[in-house]
Amino acid sequence: MRAAVVHELGRPLTVEDRPVPRPGLHQVLVRIEASGLCHTDIHAARGDWPVQPTPPFVPGHEGVGVVEALGDGVEGVAVGQRVALPWLGYACGHCDQCTGGWETLCLEQRNTGYGMDGGYAEHALADARYAVPVPDGVDPLDAAPLTCAGVTTYKAVKVGGVRPTDLVLVSGIGGLGHLALQYAKVFGGTVVAVDVEDEKLQLAEELGADHVLDARTDDVAAEVQRLGGADVALGLAVSPASLDTAYASLRRGGRLVLVSLPADGVLQVPVFDLVLGGKSVIGSIVGTRSDLAEVFELHRLGRTRVVRETRRLEDVNACFEEVLAGSVPARLVFDLR
Repeated sequence: MRAAVVHELGRPLTVEDRPVPRPGLHQVLVRIEASGLCHTDIHAARGDWPVQPTPPFVPGHEGVGVVEALGDGVEGVAVGQRVALPWLGYACGHCDQCTGGWETLCLEQRNTGYGMDGGYAEHALADARYAVPVPDGVDPLDAAPLTCAGVTTYKAVKVGGVRPTDLVLVSGIGGLGHLALQYAKVFGGTVVAVDVEDEKLQLAEELGADHVLDARTDDVAAEVQRLGGADVALGLAVSPASLDTAYASLRRGGRLVLVSLPADGVLQVPVFDLVLGGKSVIGSIVGTRSDLAEVFELHRLGRTRVVRETRRLEDVNACFEEVLAGSVPARLVFDLR
């Protein structure tokens, strides 16, 4: 099978032939049809974060494909079924976090494309208990970005407690932000979209943003405060300065939800303003299997639109550069069909 492999952190990936793996206990073998390119994959390949993956490994946590074989002990998954391989590839299932509905905080978790081989390959293994069924009628090329970009922003909107009539600031209208905008509208929010690229600002308008601000020319915090201040601000851009601006845009009682992970990101929070203003800063990390099932159902019902472009796996390194240059309208998806 073809696979894009990280052999050394910070070096280009190698597209090579590898043996098709065999499923073990609780595992399924999935023939990958599509795999989205998330910025986290780039962080993984470069070893940007404090906890680094161990080469060699195959990145990709937005893999979608068809189950071809079952290992021992697999229940509830059938050969021929389409499934998604999300970031949460495994959790213990019995700790307080797992049993309390926060499996994504499990200390024993293993992450697809980071601690276990992911979807940048024609085949991948997955723990059947954490592979999420993709409903009939959902295009695998759409399902791939929804597996991370979708469920991550959907969870952030939920964690932020967005309610009808809330003013919601979406900072960064890219692979995550274009979906966050749509989920905020689904929840009844009035959306202020912010970006620094003309194409993405136009995309925000097309997707129904109520207000669109260009951070290159607009004083974003001042403009949002003139609108009454943000009830919820979603920090999705990989710029520490954008997070400062998002916090400054909050109204009293507002919630800043941090999603993006800039490699050197630090947020300076004024404690006096935070306390007297009754504001909150919340970290939100991906979503659970249940959240992803809801994301797929919303898409099946036609409530969301995935903006994507397809690429060949052989061009993975050039695709990384595209994303880093900010020249991608929303999401790139490797089509392995």
